Amino acid sequence: MAKAAEPAASPPKIIWNERESKFETEDKRAYLQYYLRDVTPTVEEDEKRKITVMDMVHTFVPGSKRGLGLANRLCAAAFDHARRNSLFVVPTCSYISDTFLPRNPSWMSVVYSEDLKSSM
Repeated sequence: MAKAAEPAASPPKIIWNERESKFETEDKRAYLQYYLRDVTPTVEEDEKRKITVMDMVHTFVPGSKRGLGLANRLCAAAFDHARRNSLFVVPTCSYISDTFLPRNPSWMSVVYSEDLKSSM
């Protein structure tokens, strides 16, 4: 008699930990660390103004949890948060700049560029 297939485990929930500037799994073992910082974009006019960007500096997934797509899910949650809050992202973390963004080019519209126009 064949065994019934076990239901697939649901993916871990990603939580925004505002106090620690992280997006993390419920067990806090996998996370994306960010910092909010002000930058002054170069604009066509002489006007200078500061905007707040979300500098994503580190993504960590422990060895025991690698291969489950957690880093991708952490990044998607952080980028979605940035978009919903009208923040631009600085992808300092090498995973984000070298892996996540090339695989998910639709998020490039959220990435901060030095030459942002005054229409922000």
